[in-house]
Amino acid sequence: METKKMKAVIEAILFTLGDSVEISRLCQALDTDKKTIKALVEELKEEYAARESGIKIIEIEDSYQMCTCEDAYESLIKIVSIPKSYRLTDIQLETLSIIAYKQPITKIEVEKIRGVTSDRVINRLIDVGLVEEKGRLNTPGRPIILGTTEEFLRRFGLSNYDELPNIQAEQVETFKIEAEEELGFHPEVVHDEMEDVEGQISLDLPQEPKEEFEKFEDDSPHDPEEIIDVGI
Repeated sequence: METKKMKAVIEAILFTLGDSVEISRLCQALDTDKKTIKALVEELKEEYAARESGIKIIEIEDSYQMCTCEDAYESLIKIVSIPKSYRLTDIQLETLSIIAYKQPITKIEVEKIRGVTSDRVINRLIDVGLVEEKGRLNTPGRPIILGTTEEFLRRFGLSNYDELPNIQAEQVETFKIEAEEELGFHPEVVHDEMEDVEGQISLDLPQEPKEEFEKFEDDSPHDPEEIIDVGI
């Protein structure tokens, strides 16, 4: 099949399916290899750009999708329904970042990092199509494994996860502070309270606890591990 015809077939497939199409499927349709498909798609991209076309082809991981150009948006919304928009809160963005960088990850692991329960936040991210269930962990309880979606890559203009920006140490500390504020956690207050409690405990201790403990060890016929086993 000649190059011109192959590019026409790629256009037809992408236009007809609408969603992203794996390169492997394009290879199957055209009976060719990935290298050839990628070269043909790059030619199509250049042709669209040269004539300032209203459509373009984007790459999402190992797939291609045909979509409209941003410049045509204002005209499109005059004749079609305005797409449903949503705004993510700082807490939702923080949780989404954790999932994106640590995936695959369970809800429990997300909550361990954030320090707060995250059911509502995660459910919201699933509702808007940015996070999805990837499977279940083969451990007791079979916890759900979470990961980001293809829509996540599309919304943030990423071709693959290698394009995610590096997180700086300052950003990690910011996440931690925001999670503590959400929980109403104040480290300095907890520290002061712990000091007061420790002071009260020290006043109530026996005057000679060490000698009593040593005497218990000498008189006890049991191995320490046996004592732990019976719950002492």
